[in-house]
Parts: sequence; structure tokens; C-alpha cells
Amino acid sequence: MKLVTYSYETTVSCGILTDSGIIDIPSAKTIKNPPKTILEILEKGTEFLNSLEDLAKSQKHLSPIKYPSTDVKLLAPIPRPPKVIALAGNFSAHIQEASMKRGFKLGLSDSTRQTTVPRPFLKPSTVVIGPDETIQWPDYSEQIDYELELAVVIGKKIKYIDPENALDAVAGYTICNDVSARSVTFKENRNPRPWDEFYDWLNGKWADGFLPLGPYLLTAGQIGDVHNLEMELKVNGQTRQKANTSQMIYSVPDIVSFLSHIMTLEPGDIIATGTPAGVAVATGNFLQAGDRIDCFIENLGTLSNTLGPKPKSFYKPLS
Repeated sequence: MKLVTYSYETTVSCGILTDSGIIDIPSAKTIKNPPKTILEILEKGTEFLNSLEDLAKSQKHLSPIKYPSTDVKLLAPIPRPPKVIALAGNFSAHIQEASMKRGFKLGLSDSTRQTTVPRPFLKPSTVVIGPDETIQWPDYSEQIDYELELAVVIGKKIKYIDPENALDAVAGYTICNDVSARSVTFKENRNPRPWDEFYDWLNGKWADGFLPLGPYLLTAGQIGDVHNLEMELKVNGQTRQKANTSQMIYSVPDIVSFLSHIMTLEPGDIIATGTPAGVAVATGNFLQAGDRIDCFIENLGTLSNTLGPKPKSFYKPLS
């Protein structure tokens, strides 16, 4: 089942994307206190989520409003998630290219799952935008990069969960682009301090619009083998990243379990599981204003966005 958040004229709602259009969930007559957002759907629990499958199959009897897909605008499935957590270095080839070609010294290694643990970091919810929205070029970086990633959507509140049970807490999956600012203009005239490199890298993850998300949330039962999905990112039609989720160092159960021992995970939390090789920081081929970025993951569709205009001036607080 493909869940979407969409706008129609002046209304924002949630629905089920089908081959013949979008079924509006709040207008289904047999649902008591119908949810108005996908986040509310997830908060109602697994049983309610499963009941929506019946809505898709029995729509004639339930008489919900239905819109042609061409008449609506798809938004991010969860426009303001409770938490956004991302992983640094979950594909060995990406770690190698970053260290060998650009000299990154963040201590990442291409070691196997048996000798390392995930490296998560948080992103503010304001990074999220939807399909076909313009990515705003922030005024503190002249180098903008892309990162295609599989996004995991949590469906229930969990803490201290074992890997064997972790997939039970996953509501579904979608695509994200972990857009990254690879340089910071505020380092001009700055006295160097320990950890500057790390914080500059981290600050480069936080700009508004730096996590396009979508186009839909595919429920977990329909993803197939989540660890065998083809991935491809194109810029202006040219392939920049091409990989398979089987190449991830840490599996989805490993990631969810690890994070649940660090923090409570809640319905609607988004986990970006890391990017494969081919990013611009390794090649020097950074995004330019007006570039179209198409992110494809098998069974999850294509997420497309465009980078906005380059700022006329940049933030340099010490100049």
C-alpha cells in the first residue's frame, strides 16, 4: 500500500495511491475519527494501518473521495517527522571514495559489521521537503552535494529492541536525498579548534530543505526484500550513483535495534540509512543551480527535485 500526503486546491490531506488515483482517507465514511495525516495513521497502530488495506480494496462500499493523480500535488509523506536520524558511512565504497579522493579524516573505516557500529546523527525536521520542490541553496556553502538513501519509517514506539524483532517496528519505506553542504563560508578568518572538521560536516546537513522525502510511503509488507533493492541517482539525466541495498554495512534490523538502545523511537521517525558511492565530494562535480536530481529506489518510485539559485552573497560572520 502506498500512502501519500497531498494537496488539492487549498486542502492538504492523506490518502492511498492507486493505479486509478488517490483515495482520500479522511473522507472514508466507515472510519471513526479518521486520521488527517500519515503520522496520525501510524500513531493509531499496526491494526489500523492494516485496516486501510481493506479501504483500498473496498472503496466503492466506503465511498471515500477519490482524485486523479494528475489533479493533486504530492508532498513529503511525513512533512514534519518527530525525529530524523541519518547514518554516516553505511556503504564501504562511499567511505573509501571520501577518504581516498578527498582526504576526509573523520575516522570512518570500511570495516565490516563485526568490528564497527553505526554512526548516527540527527537532522532537524525543517530539512524535509516533498517531491518536485526546489532545494534552497543555503547562504553558508558554495558546494552542494546529493546523497541517495533508503529511508525507514518507524511505526511504533520502541526501546531496547533486538534485531530479530526490529522489523516489526517498521511501518514502511520511502526515498530520501540527504543533501549536503560540503563547504562552510563561516570558517573564513576562524581560529582552528579541535573538532572543527566534524562540526563543519555536521552543519552541512542541517539546512532547510536538505532532506527531500517521498514520493510515497510503501508499507513494509509490500517492499519485498528490503536488502536487495536497486538504487540510482541521476543529475540532469546522468547517472551519478548506482548501487543495491544489499551493499549496506548495517542492515535495517541492525540499525533500528542500535538506535533503539540510544533513544526511544516513535511512530513517524525517519531513519536515513546511508548513501552509496558516487557523491560529488569524491568527484568534485558538485550540483549547480537549476540541476534536476532524480532519486530512484526499486519498488519505491522516483523522487525528483531541483536545486535553487545560488545566493548572491554568503554568510561570513568573521569577515
